Amino acid sequence: MKYLFELLRDKNPELLVYSAICLVGALSCWVMVNYSVTTVLGISAWIKPFKFFLSTAIFVLTMGFYTSYLDNQRQVEIYTWSMIVLFSIELILITYQAAQGKMSHFNVATAIDQLIFNLMAVAITILMLHTLYVALLFFNQTQFDAPETLVLAIKLSLLVTVVFAFEGFAMGALLKHTVGSTDGSPGLPVTNWSKHYGDLRVAHFFGMHALQIIPLLAYLVAKTKREVVMIAALYLAFVTYTLLQALQGKPFIKL
Repeated sequence: MKYLFELLRDKNPELLVYSAICLVGALSCWVMVNYSVTTVLGISAWIKPFKFFLSTAIFVLTMGFYTSYLDNQRQVEIYTWSMIVLFSIELILITYQAAQGKMSHFNVATAIDQLIFNLMAVAITILMLHTLYVALLFFNQTQFDAPETLVLAIKLSLLVTVVFAFEGFAMGALLKHTVGSTDGSPGLPVTNWSKHYGDLRVAHFFGMHALQIIPLLAYLVAKTKREVVMIAALYLAFVTYTLLQALQGKPFIKL
């Protein structure tokens, strides 16, 4: 953790500051979870912004670390501000809707609600397309100041992350994340994934966090590039299974 802090302080202080702001946002939302009585779909309205602030902090810290290996630091600088601006749009809108006791996603109840939902969709689409471009920078660069296994794990994790980020369009098309029922059924703690029905957020979550999990697993157990590919393939199979399971209306964990 100290190494990551020092790396970002030297290479990308903007993302270091932004991740700290997101962590403060997550902590503030968690305080609201415990003290606010405002609810959305039967749970605290502040759980969703808490999760998004926390996941954003993790995402930008991860990408700050990975992009330090790229030679084209001009493009890294552009991507840095792309993340800061586009994530901020989403976080501000999610928090705004939570404060009003409204759903942020899949909410088309009024023209303003629909506009907010569409703005978030546009912001995250642009960001993921930009992330795909960063992935191409990794594939086009031939020399890295890092182990080959780590670089390959980063490349594959970026591809899986982008693919399952766009799985969000499946939820957008349905205007819900639950398959087999309406949103708001009893869910698991914190994640609130449905206990009784399919939930498209499961694959979305694990797919997005391929960004951290595949490189971590590769670092811990892989000694060759072939083993990295196997890890990525198995992880992709697992995430795909959770998606197919949700589409069949089956819960991730049946309780």
